Amino acid sequence: MVTKHVQPLLGHLRLSAITPELLDHYYSELRRCRDHCRRPQKNHRCRPLAPATVRKIHYLLSGAYHRAFRWGWIDRSPTMDAAPPPKAHLEPQPPTPAEAAQIMDAAARHSNLGPLVWLAMVTGARRGELCALRWRHFDPVHRVLVIRASIAQVGTTTWEKDTKLHQRRHLALDADTTAMLVRYHHAQQHRAASIGAALTPDSFVFSARADGATWRPPDSLTRQYRRLVTRLGIRTTLHKLRHYSATELIAAGVDVRTVAGRLGHSDGGTTLAYYAAWVREADQRASNILISRLPTPRRPLATKPDTRTTTRRPRCPYETIAAELRTAITDGTLTPGSALPTIQELATIHHVAPSTAHRAIAQLTRQHLITVTRGCRARVNKTVPST
Repeated sequence: MVTKHVQPLLGHLRLSAITPELLDHYYSELRRCRDHCRRPQKNHRCRPLAPATVRKIHYLLSGAYHRAFRWGWIDRSPTMDAAPPPKAHLEPQPPTPAEAAQIMDAAARHSNLGPLVWLAMVTGARRGELCALRWRHFDPVHRVLVIRASIAQVGTTTWEKDTKLHQRRHLALDADTTAMLVRYHHAQQHRAASIGAALTPDSFVFSARADGATWRPPDSLTRQYRRLVTRLGIRTTLHKLRHYSATELIAAGVDVRTVAGRLGHSDGGTTLAYYAAWVREADQRASNILISRLPTPRRPLATKPDTRTTTRRPRCPYETIAAELRTAITDGTLTPGSALPTIQELATIHHVAPSTAHRAIAQLTRQHLITVTRGCRARVNKTVPST
């Protein structure tokens, strides 16, 4: 960042010559053209620098000026009054449960990709952290996986480094994931033995070599995953498996601090910023669970007469939405082939988050009552299963 964006535009100026106004113009120039149009070539097209990158440059300058202020070189940092681009609205788009099942089934046909996709979904680890896993980081007895390193890549150069936040994470594994890794370890041992080599505790879990002596470049993993989902017709990325793991945990009622620990976030604030919609859904479900556990008062409360029936009510908001749509389908209100309201319309009608309405649609899809096609509204199946 310093070489490409700071030195060419600011490097010739004295430290005291940088003003908040100049920094604002500087950030605007970066948002206009990332190449700064110094020597525009033929067919040059200006491409803005991403707001997140401009904010990183602002933080870099802020750190430098803060050090200069501590050393007494300046009286005030100009970065305090500068205005970098606002923080973008974070809206993760994880694959749906149906898409995740498709991806898992397709990845399982590849011996080197299936276990990695499984771990990405279960642990929420970053791709560099998965590439840096060694067999000594896996404890099948205590069912623990240790994340303690990462593989970085720039161009064709790769190197092993510390994790993003320089912390070690111990992730508890379920019995199925542990058994999968044990089977994969045995398969890799047979593969190494077939060429007269052997796996060691320092061998990498995911490697192009049979003996696991070298790590796998993260970009090659991204390309293989992209080819896989393209064949399936699913628009997603490898990093969104991390979002899938987080959203499923939150939707299942796991507290945000635990989710943050598994993802490697420094605190729950980052997790809340990314997954606010799913936290709201979990909060709605928590309120329903709490009211169901309250003791029945001996004297009726001074409210409207109790009109509750003996039938079981849905416990979650998305189950309520799904139940209403299911009733409309079975009693003929929604005829076969008719379109359902959009996710946003359902969220507005029922005063819930869009992710809650999405889970209701996913439940009806699993029950074969509706068909969902990307880019189109969900429609009632022509043949509705009997209830």
